[in-house]
Amino acid sequence: MSEVHTAAGAAPEIHITPFKVRVLLVDDQLIIIEAVRRMLADQGDIEFHYVSDPHQALRSAEELRPTVILQDLLMPDVDGFDLIRQYRASTVLEHVPVIVLSAKEEPKTKAQGFAVGANDYMVKLPDKLELLARVRYHSGAHISRLQRDEAFRFLRESQKNLAAANIELQKLAALDSLTGIANRRRFDEVMQIEWQRGQRDKQPLSLLMCDIDCFKIYNDSHGHLAGDLCLKKTAAVLTEHLKRPADLAARYGGEEFAIVLPDTDAAGAMIVAEACIRHLASLDIDNAEAKPHGKVTMSVGVATLVPSPSGSVEALLTAADSALYAAKNGGRNQACVATV
Repeated sequence: MSEVHTAAGAAPEIHITPFKVRVLLVDDQLIIIEAVRRMLADQGDIEFHYVSDPHQALRSAEELRPTVILQDLLMPDVDGFDLIRQYRASTVLEHVPVIVLSAKEEPKTKAQGFAVGANDYMVKLPDKLELLARVRYHSGAHISRLQRDEAFRFLRESQKNLAAANIELQKLAALDSLTGIANRRRFDEVMQIEWQRGQRDKQPLSLLMCDIDCFKIYNDSHGHLAGDLCLKKTAAVLTEHLKRPADLAARYGGEEFAIVLPDTDAAGAMIVAEACIRHLASLDIDNAEAKPHGKVTMSVGVATLVPSPSGSVEALLTAADSALYAAKNGGRNQACVATV
């Protein structure tokens, strides 16, 4: 029950392998296997594999080399904790992220899972968006590690390839470690690139500044782990509404995100903004103390300019920030367009 795609294309001289997200589910219940398979079935960037016989789990994992293992704890004749210990003792699997799947939310079970080497804990069955966010986050971190290791091997083999390897390493350094989307550094680089391109092509450049409403209240009420998951879900929502390769979602800082939309006018940018706002609100993430909505919502400031020598990236950022401020003052959970 798996689908494998081979990525084509190689950089001159040095090629960093484009590792794919590869999920291995170890669970003896076919109903759980089928449910997880359905959650991942429409995700073209994810391969799904499963093992229903826990006695075959270690061998299958070493052969498959997944980027994340979803591990059930209660299985016939096999202790899920012991399996995690075996993964950690394997030179092939010692760094592969393991997410425990448990039927109950028990602190003692969680603590034991982390003690034997698990990276995360989920009560099954989780909602689809949460599962995708965690799978992509842990896989992304593991793939980054694999790619770094591969890049360093190339560097040791030949100093003449140093420049090409550094380019690959820069790409790896462009991701936010928590959410897996572009970080502030990458955002700044892309804004400069798209500003220059917009000047050359005389096409509009739109910027969305997005801020989770009352996030401090959510963090204080639910704890930092829940806050981190909220940030991951928000990042997943934003990326889901980007349709073109040049579009970029980035974590700007804290609970603030940015979306760069080249060749997009204000009307098109508003469509994306409103879709993101509706999507996040539809998740119904409880934030009871946040008035007036009582759930996690987002405000968005939209600004659009046709880049020119008389303008600047800073002016576009300032306009988007002003629009975001207006959305907050107007009651939150909405988007406002700046007058530029």
